[in-house]
Amino acid sequence: MTSGMDSDTWFRRYSTTATPRSRLVVLPHAGGSASFFHPWGRAFGGDTEVLVAKYPGRQERLADPFVGSMDMLADQVTAALLPFADVPLTLFGHSMGASLAYEVVRRLERRHAVRPAALHVSSREAPHRLTRRALYQEEDSALIAELRRLGGTDSALLDDPDVQEFVLPALRADLTIVDCYGPRPATPVSCPVHAWVGDADPSTSAWEMNAWADVAPCGFQLRVLPGGHFYLVEQHDAVVRALSAQLVAAGFE
Repeated sequence: MTSGMDSDTWFRRYSTTATPRSRLVVLPHAGGSASFFHPWGRAFGGDTEVLVAKYPGRQERLADPFVGSMDMLADQVTAALLPFADVPLTLFGHSMGASLAYEVVRRLERRHAVRPAALHVSSREAPHRLTRRALYQEEDSALIAELRRLGGTDSALLDDPDVQEFVLPALRADLTIVDCYGPRPATPVSCPVHAWVGDADPSTSAWEMNAWADVAPCGFQLRVLPGGHFYLVEQHDAVVRALSAQLVAAGFE
């Protein structure tokens, strides 16, 4: 089990006033930070405590070295999460975070006999359907072009050299993790899996997200919402409503 300081290092914690009945663990996208999910912090009611992962190399962890692989990242996040496993855990991972959430669930189940209440994967292909890329090796201009393609970042900000200097190192480090991960066998998890995708996502489709059913013998649901890769910004209320219903059920298991 990891120390409390390790857990504080890895998670931005939105504590509840009462003892939580469940916890929602949010794992951001490549180049993302915990601040992106700040609107989720108090959105799920007093019975749910929200934990958002703080990846190294950005914001308050700016001085911490980047992690080099998905397996290393999953090992560290899993260790930091163990002290919070005293109530049902629901994991939600967006884009890179979806692959990370899947790997964390596998570790929780197989190494620590912790069965999460549910796994939510957003805007990222299933592990056995991934195709390796080498975008992380491209010039900065290619990374900026990818950010523009996916949306989620103000296009005008991407023209600012100071913003680029701040954003690109973390993005390149995360893309190293993403591009070098998979394809991997469709190893099943023992909790229900919920897949999410925007109907205009340029990086994946509803058909591709449906392949997550191959790792979900305990139940699978696909939700397709209006929007692109970052549909969860414009569809915030719809996502919160659907997640809230599942979290309420998880708290009474």
